[in-house]
Amino acid sequence: MYTLKNTRWSYRVVAMAGLLVFMSMAFNNPTKGTATLSNKTTVAKSFVEEKMGLYESLNLGSLGLSQEAFAYALTGFEKLVHAGTVRRDDILTILDFSLSSDKKRLFVINMASGELIFNTYAAHGKNSGTDVATRFSNEMNSNKSSLGFYITGETYTGKHGASLRLEGKEKGFNDNAMVRGIVMHSAAYVNESIIAQQGYIGRSQGCPAIPANIYKAVIETIKNGTCLFMYSPDRYYTTHSTYFG
Repeated sequence: MYTLKNTRWSYRVVAMAGLLVFMSMAFNNPTKGTATLSNKTTVAKSFVEEKMGLYESLNLGSLGLSQEAFAYALTGFEKLVHAGTVRRDDILTILDFSLSSDKKRLFVINMASGELIFNTYAAHGKNSGTDVATRFSNEMNSNKSSLGFYITGETYTGKHGASLRLEGKEKGFNDNAMVRGIVMHSAAYVNESIIAQQGYIGRSQGCPAIPANIYKAVIETIKNGTCLFMYSPDRYYTTHSTYFG
């Protein structure tokens, strides 16, 4: 005979089964029901990933700066900052030797405010190439430019007027910069009238010479411990620099 006791037991079984179904749905589909689970994790962007956004926001590509040069610059800049080598991390300067010298290939970026402060011409060494620098050296009297990361030093007054000392931070690539006298200075041969005459600006003995009408402002902005990166898509450099390993 089917009794009230049996009926109550059946209700309990049905209720328990319903609860199990609900819990299964809640765990398998956390968007339904009152109980929710989340397995999502937020992955913080790296410094390079975060700052790569400046490439677009500052229209650096349309100005000629290669995306590869910018990415390499950020990678080395981050390592130098973490090592305490950079004394002023608000400024990053890039000289992109993948561009010919008739292009404005020096970029001074305020990393704190996200502004492009200067974009101007810069010379390469006379033995590095004619309009495009393709040969580089760390040797004395080579009259060639040297690739890699530098830290800017103090200013002094030399034969070119106000000049900025540069300390090369890459052994074998630019660590002879100080003894070679590689500095940033002004030069009359770095101007658009020279480009109009011969198609490219004049060349230096290895120094990144810049236009006379802007050099003081540039030097004052980047002096005393900022990072300068001289880039070229030179395979030997990009595969041997310790900043990209």
